[in-house]
Amino acid sequence: MNLHEKTLVALSGGVDSAVAAKFLVERGHAVETVYVKTWEHEEDLLGECPGAQDLIDARLVSEKIGVPFRILNLMDFYHQHVVEPMVEGYAGGITPNPDVLCNREMKFGALLDYALKEGFSALATGHYCRRVESPNGEIQLWEGKDKDKDQSYFLSRITSKQLHYARFPLGEMEKRDVRTLAKKHNLPVADKKDSQGICFLGKVKVPEFLSNFIDDKPGEIVTVEGVVVGKHKGLHRYTLGQRRGIGVPSNTDHENFVVTGKDQTENRLIVAFENFSESTLWADTFEVSDLSFLSQSKLSSSNSLLGKARYRDPSTPILFEAKEHDCAKITFSTPQRALTPGQVLAIYCNEQLIGSGIYKLQQQGRASLSA
Repeated sequence: MNLHEKTLVALSGGVDSAVAAKFLVERGHAVETVYVKTWEHEEDLLGECPGAQDLIDARLVSEKIGVPFRILNLMDFYHQHVVEPMVEGYAGGITPNPDVLCNREMKFGALLDYALKEGFSALATGHYCRRVESPNGEIQLWEGKDKDKDQSYFLSRITSKQLHYARFPLGEMEKRDVRTLAKKHNLPVADKKDSQGICFLGKVKVPEFLSNFIDDKPGEIVTVEGVVVGKHKGLHRYTLGQRRGIGVPSNTDHENFVVTGKDQTENRLIVAFENFSESTLWADTFEVSDLSFLSQSKLSSSNSLLGKARYRDPSTPILFEAKEHDCAKITFSTPQRALTPGQVLAIYCNEQLIGSGIYKLQQQGRASLSA
């Protein structure tokens, strides 16, 4: 990071972005902060949605560290570029990742555009990842030092241009150090719990959130052999790999049903017993589309590639085979469970994030090429 650069820090109302702002202030940067407002009537949403308190906390943090504070209204943009694609995806039988979409379209899309128009030279966030400049001048995105908190996966769809202006002050820190710094500087959010919800919306459960936009359409629950075993409320309420809340009891051997597919044409939810040999649940070969790269040079066969199938999954060796129409065939070294169309595969070379793709929708709502 260049010293004294004019930096806009996106505050979420949480401890991570607060410490990121304080860190930059202490290092002489010309810092201002911003809270992005995305929802007008959060009380209309089901579940806990602490947006009002987050705004208050963001303002208190800014006052504490002595920097100007802004509020940016992006409600219409958020609805058009995050909510609508998310709702359309679920209605069409796929499972988009709103946090990944939010980072590309909101934080490093609309918010970054605003920052540059306002004369800032950088936009900082509280993400746990590292922005690295290589000897040849290439700007790279690396996993954060704290592997338990690493959030590079959520940034796997941003562009090289967006990364150029991004700053991640927490990249070399561990979470416990962030909490320690927050308490040391008496930040108002030092003891605030981390948010675990939809980007910018807090602890709103996805099925309940979607119920505001998609009408239930009940149908049959069937086994992979076609035997009817129950009724579902609406396909958008379920995701591949789901065990709980299906509404179908286990058998006499205490084997539990798990969702393995969706038949959109017949409005049927497909289930099978949890079993490693179940090919509709476990597979090693998938197709991804809509490829996005920060460093295509690392795709050469001489580099060992890793795939992070989902955010909390470990990185796994993969084979990458480029196909036509911006697609690729991905073969994992070990079978993966219930990978879902619409979600994101992040591709790494060691700790460096080099790109990503979206799992393609195959037969019966699955992503696997082999099922």
